[in-house]
Amino acid sequence: MTTHSTNSDLYFSTARELRAKLDAREISSVEATRTILDRIAALEPKLNTFITVTADRAIADAEIADQRLHGTGQEPTALTGVPIMLKDNFSTKDVETTAASNILKGYIPPYDGTVVRNLKDAGAVILGKGNLDEFAMGSSNETSAFGPVHNPWDTDRVPGGSSGGASAAVAAGECFIAFGSDTGGSIRQPASLCGVVGMKPTYGLVSRFGLLAFGSSLDQIGPLTRSVADCADALNIVTSHDPRDSTSVAAPFGDFAQDIDRGVEGMNIGVPKEYLVDGMESGVRTAFEASLKTLEDLGANISETSLPLTDHALAVYYIIAPSEASANLSRYDGVKYGLGSLDVSTSARSTEAARGEGFGEEVKRRIFLGTYALSAGYYDAYYKKAQQVRTLIRREFTDAFLKFDALVTPTSPGTAFKIGSKMDDPLQMYMNDVCTIPVNIAGLPSISIPGGMSEDLPVGLQFIGPQFGDTAVIRAAAAYESATAWHKNHPLI
Repeated sequence: MTTHSTNSDLYFSTARELRAKLDAREISSVEATRTILDRIAALEPKLNTFITVTADRAIADAEIADQRLHGTGQEPTALTGVPIMLKDNFSTKDVETTAASNILKGYIPPYDGTVVRNLKDAGAVILGKGNLDEFAMGSSNETSAFGPVHNPWDTDRVPGGSSGGASAAVAAGECFIAFGSDTGGSIRQPASLCGVVGMKPTYGLVSRFGLLAFGSSLDQIGPLTRSVADCADALNIVTSHDPRDSTSVAAPFGDFAQDIDRGVEGMNIGVPKEYLVDGMESGVRTAFEASLKTLEDLGANISETSLPLTDHALAVYYIIAPSEASANLSRYDGVKYGLGSLDVSTSARSTEAARGEGFGEEVKRRIFLGTYALSAGYYDAYYKKAQQVRTLIRREFTDAFLKFDALVTPTSPGTAFKIGSKMDDPLQMYMNDVCTIPVNIAGLPSISIPGGMSEDLPVGLQFIGPQFGDTAVIRAAAAYESATAWHKNHPLI
């Protein structure tokens, strides 16, 4: 088992700290990239955070970034020269993109998704593709066809999921920023378990074009970072209106860091009692109560509230998300993408063989659940009813934000658990996302930040804001971060 430290070196610098060194010519992007690539090579046998490392491309991108930083080429951005990771469900031109599934092994996209293109245009240095739960379906990063990711705080434990590779890489100093996707908590829950910052922006704020779809009405791309400021900078790069994504909002985009130093004095912050669920670990509850005291000391008005429909959110999610997955994953037939099977008598048998061999057990389980919920005899009883309750959950949040500027909750009811301890109990596994799923159902912005420790393992604190209230949650998170030192803890690995 590993323990935490407060050592500060290049591995655990924030992206802003690295940019300051780059601007002062204390280090070049090429030097920083080589250092991080060496770090990856040393840690990967223990952590398994990457599926693909694109070392040669990263060095080439770093060379261009150095030129840009020092007066030749385009104006630099906050991420120019900064080594980053992309979750391996982002379409990346000429780089294998698998979604951690056997069915997509060997698939090389001919195009970049919008977020990837925005990051390349910004001069970010892409190190490679991060491990994840297969097709982002999981809360532990154990369903990957490439093996589980190990938590750098304790390599016998999970990092959370589905963006487990991204969160573990940021925590371990294998990149400065990572980008993941969040369908029911897949950025925030692993951020909590690995002790980093993770944000799901308002639905529609970041283009999903090029993201391998899981639940299209729930999926959202967001950053994992070592500071709230880095999170704001990353959002400034990747948010843009995209006509190729029908859900992309056509609205002006401000500076997400504009209120980062305002503090929380006078902010009305609600504590929904339903999020303090039965079975929450005592260490998580203690850390959360201490966080509320910190926010009060900073001048926030903290009061309890109730969101009773929260109790139905998990059921709603596990009808809607598998239903959308069933439709989205029907495109993987062994013909157009990745794995195929020719040793069969008919095209139907070929598709059956490809899916049988290519999809893992959790993906198959969710496809079956979704197909059942969408079937003619059960559509009204399940999918239609779930959408109706979803509308009520959205209204409940809307009403809450008439009174509160933000809500605060634990991110996860527990800390990182042992690898293999919950794989045989899907319902217990699904409960790990009980505090994050309602946010996706309502399409709201939410951020998880380090909020304490429990038995030498990180605990996450979650802020939830109203629709397009992304700056409000960043403001609250930054104020808490500035008053505490939890974000400065790093695993000794």
